[in-house]
Amino acid sequence: MALFEKVQVFESRYEELSQKLCDPSVVSSPELYAEVMKEYKSVEPLALKYREYRKISSDIEEIKEILNENDTDTEMFEEEKQALEEKLESVSEEMKILLLPKDPNDDRNVIIEIRGGAGGEEAALFAAVLFRMYSMYAVKKGYKTELINANETELGGYKEISFMLTGEGAYSRLKYESGVHRVQRVPETETQGRIHTSTVTVAVLPEADDVEVTINPSDLRIDTFRSSGAGGQHINKTESAIRITHIPTGLVVECQDERSQYKNKDKAMKVLKSRLLEAEREKQQSEVAEKRHSQVGTGDRSERIRTYNYPQGRVTDHRIGLTLYKIDDILNGNIDEIIDALITANRTQQLNNEEE
Repeated sequence: MALFEKVQVFESRYEELSQKLCDPSVVSSPELYAEVMKEYKSVEPLALKYREYRKISSDIEEIKEILNENDTDTEMFEEEKQALEEKLESVSEEMKILLLPKDPNDDRNVIIEIRGGAGGEEAALFAAVLFRMYSMYAVKKGYKTELINANETELGGYKEISFMLTGEGAYSRLKYESGVHRVQRVPETETQGRIHTSTVTVAVLPEADDVEVTINPSDLRIDTFRSSGAGGQHINKTESAIRITHIPTGLVVECQDERSQYKNKDKAMKVLKSRLLEAEREKQQSEVAEKRHSQVGTGDRSERIRTYNYPQGRVTDHRIGLTLYKIDDILNGNIDEIIDALITANRTQQLNNEEE
């Protein structure tokens, strides 16, 4: 019964917000209208799901009345009742999922940082493969990709690369990518045909709002330098690249993508704020162990989360034991199947924790 009491509160609020959106005083105020519309959209899925539940319940009661009044030709009605009861149970589970606490960062843009780990040049080359995979995924989802910083190698790999994806729900989809990605393949630099294992680290950070992170200017050391390309050759004759050091934490952020020093500084500050926000989030999660256990591998950069095995054409996500034999498809940006499976596993864990 508690479930439906919770849902009824959401439906009542949905009705209130529907009326507010027609109120001239709300419509005439862009800021207020946007605020009401945001809440309206957040409660709408649950309110509509509850209405679907009530409709199915009503249909079941009608069929029960028909069955009570008729002694003949009941088989068809019994089958329909059974189908509706199964649908009702499914909708009930969907309502439970919609009632789960939402990650407040889910609607944010994301900053993704990819770094080559064990494996030297081969790791750097696979970092470039992962950057391509996420870039292609962004195109499929309609996200905008904006490069922040790249440290390229002579063979076209990346020692490290950071970029921002801008789009609705970007963090909700990509937050599960944080961790160690392992690749098993014959390196392009290997002449003996031996399979090597290399690793790449991926960090996914929700973009921080200015009001969330306050930085004292005196805590920053800002250096300028010339942007450089692979092998150290200069690609910019002016000192437009920016390096910001946050003295209290020792965090260092570089940006050299733009020719404008101001734009590079702006991007670097976004990354710094997001890193500081993420550090605070990880601290809070470590203090509440139960919350950490209720999530499927989000945020722990030392966790080996996935293996890409080229000889077998296999991709395995170790957190949920999912193996797909479609490595080319996945590396071309078709990673929704993996992400959907991770989201489902995370929700199942949350539901189990709610019931305990």
